Amino acid sequence: MTNRDYLHYLEVLGFNHAPYTSETPNSSETVGQSDEQAGENSLMAKSKSSTPKHTQALASKAFDLDWTKLEQKANKCQSCKLADTRNTVVFGSGNRNADLMFVGEGPGADEDEQGVPFVGRAGQLLTKMIEAMGISRNEVFIANVVKCRPPNNRNPEPDEIAECSPFLLRQVQLVSPKIIVALGTFASQTLLETDTPIGQLRGQYHQSQKLVQKDGSPIKIMPTFHPAFCLRNPNMKKPVWEDLQKVMTDLGLTPTSLTQQP
Repeated sequence: MTNRDYLHYLEVLGFNHAPYTSETPNSSETVGQSDEQAGENSLMAKSKSSTPKHTQALASKAFDLDWTKLEQKANKCQSCKLADTRNTVVFGSGNRNADLMFVGEGPGADEDEQGVPFVGRAGQLLTKMIEAMGISRNEVFIANVVKCRPPNNRNPEPDEIAECSPFLLRQVQLVSPKIIVALGTFASQTLLETDTPIGQLRGQYHQSQKLVQKDGSPIKIMPTFHPAFCLRNPNMKKPVWEDLQKVMTDLGLTPTSLTQQP
């Protein structure tokens, strides 16, 4: 990607004077957070058992459910302590037959209020990123690892991820996307069942034997930094855009020109 391409991307996102750096985080950094809070520093400090093993839970909780029954089950879920503090279950939104799916960590305050993922400041940046790819938000499906807001936007805890991830995995099965962009540490590590830091995961495709399209083809998973982290660190927009360009190439997408922006 040329500097001109990157500056174009920053203009589309509304950051005309964002600082630039060619450096990417080292392997010890873990970044990404809830839709409105970007301090994801504690996942790697937790036990390695924090990565959920999905198979049995998925089969028992969500495996055979269609969209209607899955959403009904999610809305009634009382399986973890997040149910005690949530206002709204944030199930997911968008095109349920999309080729491209975005997965974040969990709802923030705005999402908990409105019941829609990624509508706060980080969500507004994600929308701009999607539009910069040459598509609209309505053309992709967006969901989170946990469907209820953790209190004070804290990191989701291992038991919460284990209880809620079957809903996400069933959504992946139903959407059957070609590519998933995993936003931040929690989404990336949950989908890939790994403890590898986001700094090592991002920028290249990964696969999981459990995540396949309806025709049996593997779903490509592209980990990248969470939009909330980019809000705090504008120089991180460059590596995120590089990751998204790889996705665009695979999907045959053309970036939106500035003249087409509202």
